[in-house]
Amino acid sequence: MSQIDWLSHLLQLITITGQLEVRCAYGAPWRLTWGRAAANEIPYHVIVKGRAFLENPETRTARELVSGDIVLLPHGAAHVLHDGSGQTPIRTRESVGSGGWMLSENDGQGEQLDLMCGRFFITPPHDRLIRNYMPAELVARAMNSNGEDGTGSASNQLASLVGLMRMESAGDRAGGRAILDALSSALFTLVLRSASEAEKAPEGLLALAGHPRLAPAIAAMFADPARSWKLPDLAEMCGMSRATFMRHFQDRLGCSALDLLTDLRMSLAANELKKPAISTEAVADTVGYQSVSAFRRVFAERMGMTPGEWRRVAHKGE
Repeated sequence: MSQIDWLSHLLQLITITGQLEVRCAYGAPWRLTWGRAAANEIPYHVIVKGRAFLENPETRTARELVSGDIVLLPHGAAHVLHDGSGQTPIRTRESVGSGGWMLSENDGQGEQLDLMCGRFFITPPHDRLIRNYMPAELVARAMNSNGEDGTGSASNQLASLVGLMRMESAGDRAGGRAILDALSSALFTLVLRSASEAEKAPEGLLALAGHPRLAPAIAAMFADPARSWKLPDLAEMCGMSRATFMRHFQDRLGCSALDLLTDLRMSLAANELKKPAISTEAVADTVGYQSVSAFRRVFAERMGMTPGEWRRVAHKGE
C-alpha cells in the first residue's frame, strides 16, 4: 500500500459496511422524512434520476440535489427529502423483494424521481472518528459538470458503481442482496475519494487530505500513527514553519495535528484491545505510549471508558 494512501489506512482502522434499504420511484409531489440515525450509522441517498431537495433541521440548511448526486450524512442528522413543490405528497405503496430492500412507489404524474436510500454501519467505537472529522453533509457527483463521465476520475467510477447498484436493485436475482451490500460499502470509499479530490473539498479531514501542502503530514500520520511525531517534523514535511503549519491545520480541521494523531492512536488501540492475548501495557507501547498510565488516561478521555472496560464490551459483542 502506498504511504500516501491515507484513505486505505483509515479504512484499515475502522470497519464500515453498507446496506441498500429503499428504492424510490416517485412522481411529484412526494416527501420522505428520516429520523436521526443511531450513533454508528450514516444515512446515504443516491439521486439516480430527477431531483430532490434535502432539508437538514439540525444545521438549518437546504440544498437541491440533481441526477448523479450522492449525499451522505456522517453525523446521522434527521432530515427531509421532497420534490420542492410544497404540495401534499401522494400516498405511496411499498413492497419488499427477496433481497430484503423495499420498493416504494406512488402514482404521481409530476417530475419523476429514481432514488436509492441506505445506510453505512461503523463498528464502534470508531463512529466518533467519523463524526469528529467529517462534515454534517457530504455530497459527491457521479458525473462531471458536463453531464458526461470523466474518464478515470472518481466521478466516473461513482457513475459506474451507481449503474451496477441500479441494475441489481431493478431485478430479483440470486445473490442480489450480497452484491448490493458490497457495492454500498464501496460507495462509501468512492464518495470520500471523490470529495477529497474535488476542486473545493468539504470541511474537516477531507479538506486536509485534499490540501496539496498539508497532505504529506496527513498521509504520514495515517500510515504510522504510533510513531513519535513532533510538530516541527510534520511542518517540515509540508514545507512550512511550525506556526504556519499549526494555523493551517487548525483552520481546516478545527483542532490540532496532535489531536488528530491522538484519535488515530485510540482507534488503533481499540482494535488491539480486542485481541485477548495482548496486555494493556503492550497495547500502550504498540500505539506509541511509553507510560501505560498516560495511555489509560487518554483512552478514557477520548473513548468514554477505560481500556479494560472497552475490552470487556468488545468481547461481549463478539
